[in-house]
Amino acid sequence: MNTSTPSAKTIQIYLPTGNPRGLRVAEMTTRTVRVIEVPRIHIADFLNMPDAKQVGLYFLIGDTDSTDKPLLYIGQTGDLTQRLKNHNNDKDFWTRVFVMLSTNNTMTQTHALYMEHKAIHIATEVARYDLQNGNTGSKPYTPAPLQADCEELFHTLDILLSTLGQPIFESIGIHTPSTIVDTRAPQNPQQPALPEIASAVIADPQPMLFYFKTKEATAKGYYDDDGFVVLAGSYVLKRNTPSITKITLQIRDNLLKNGILREVDDNVYELMESYLFKTPSEGSQLVAGCSNNGWIVWKNAAGQTLSDIYR
Repeated sequence: MNTSTPSAKTIQIYLPTGNPRGLRVAEMTTRTVRVIEVPRIHIADFLNMPDAKQVGLYFLIGDTDSTDKPLLYIGQTGDLTQRLKNHNNDKDFWTRVFVMLSTNNTMTQTHALYMEHKAIHIATEVARYDLQNGNTGSKPYTPAPLQADCEELFHTLDILLSTLGQPIFESIGIHTPSTIVDTRAPQNPQQPALPEIASAVIADPQPMLFYFKTKEATAKGYYDDDGFVVLAGSYVLKRNTPSITKITLQIRDNLLKNGILREVDDNVYELMESYLFKTPSEGSQLVAGCSNNGWIVWKNAAGQTLSDIYR
């Protein structure tokens, strides 16, 4: 996946029913991928559309009180109508589904299987969502030309999902993306080895880092489009004062419950994976265990605050 500076793009969003909270169809004007956002209450409207008869990749998304992350299930099918009808009856958690289709109806089951496998892998690695899949999908044999098509389709899928507010494949860390290599020998010995499959999309591999230190805890992170990311390896005070907000306590409880905070000693926890907070203050309050203003306490290496840089 290309992690270079993004180029300008034109994306068209069409409202089939005229309701901006209803069905939304997103397309890039120069690509053959369409992503349709379908609120569950409007699933019947989608199933009546010709698009519902195609091969498709889909993403069921919902929320729960037990985790701060949205719930996500990734699937593919040659019969979207029947599969989504089944999910409407047997899966309770989801509130919206995002369906990927080809605008010229050329996406095959092989395309869909390949991209499902890739999507599950990257979504698991990125960990922005709480993945509900019980397996990693089944990756089909994919000749190099077909794999190249899949990678191009997947790149467009990532952009359209993010445009619709679902950055499923965008990393919240600053590490260099890894790769997955298909080590299975090609069927034709004369065929060149399959190219590597790029991993998580990193919009900005080297963001400006900000630091927050207390007597016992030290944390670092960065500000991005979705909020403030506190990076793995940061330390969080165990104790808290009465001034800490209720939402911060809820976040800490969930992080402990899910093993994202691990006890280091009597004074601090360690953050085991990078975590996205909605605001800088949510992150800094978790670190310090008390009420504070994240726009002021997070400072870069030059001593400038978040407020100095971004306000």
